[in-house]
Amino acid sequence: MLAQGAGRHRPDPPERRSDSCVRGGPGRRGVSSLPIVAFQGELGAFSEEAVQTWFGPDVEPLPCREFRQVGEAVRDGTAAAGLLPLENTLAGTVQPAYDVLLDPELIVVGEVIRPIRHFLLGLPGASLDALRRVISHPVALAQCGNFLSRHPSIEAVAVYDTAGAAIEVAAGKDPSVGAIASKRAADRYGLAVLAPDLQDRSDNQTRFVVVRQRSGKALPQEQSDRGRTGAEGSGTSSAWKTALLVETENRPGALVDILLPLSREGVNLTKLESRPGLTPWSYRFFLEFEGGPEEPRTARALEAVEEHAHSVRVLGTFRPWREGSGGG
Repeated sequence: MLAQGAGRHRPDPPERRSDSCVRGGPGRRGVSSLPIVAFQGELGAFSEEAVQTWFGPDVEPLPCREFRQVGEAVRDGTAAAGLLPLENTLAGTVQPAYDVLLDPELIVVGEVIRPIRHFLLGLPGASLDALRRVISHPVALAQCGNFLSRHPSIEAVAVYDTAGAAIEVAAGKDPSVGAIASKRAADRYGLAVLAPDLQDRSDNQTRFVVVRQRSGKALPQEQSDRGRTGAEGSGTSSAWKTALLVETENRPGALVDILLPLSREGVNLTKLESRPGLTPWSYRFFLEFEGGPEEPRTARALEAVEEHAHSVRVLGTFRPWREGSGGG
């Protein structure tokens, strides 16, 4: 059902080079002097919506083709911050986004969880019955598996971005090709909504994190409880979370020794993700848990983790923000 885009020639969207992030970008007029926030995808992507949710309207979103370019833009000062989707409640972990967090020059300073609604987009006048191909980001296609199963005559093809798929449909002028993307992308690129809410579950959500330079100036949004008066509606902020990157020794029980201190101190572990280490069959672990380093029990747990780990790096301490109903 899902055909990878690799091996098929697909032209890049207008004004896009494969090796860069592009200010302005397709569908945007001019370049502003607002603070720049990098994200993976094109204008109209779900990540751009999350940028508006956390930062509000007074920033310039910077579209980047690849996740690594988001980190590069933040590290070299092109962008004041970057936003990364780490996981989705249907499709799971977004591994390339986690890999950006391996950069020691970056720090996580915020989190936003947004509801995600997927729309089937096509050219004005096109119909669902006439579609023979639908294109989107592979994570988005994974979230719409039930819809694709109900329409076996439609070939699903993975491309680099949801909004990029919308751009391709608009430019291609082929009524048999559709895109799975946001309503925002439909409005931006002049496409029609052929079907709403394609996601397998109505409570589909994606968790994004905000990164900046570790040695850089704190963002204004870090300084307040909400701090994120975005245009996407209300939400709730909860207690602090801490993210770690831990490398263990290659011995039995090494990971257990890392996790037991959290359990003993009553610290709630909310995420555990492994990534390949620097040598074959070695691993680094991303850990997230509730609490900040200034809390006594968290400080004790961190000290114990450091005693048993080969290396520990605090990726950031931040307030998670959950957006209310809406989105898409």
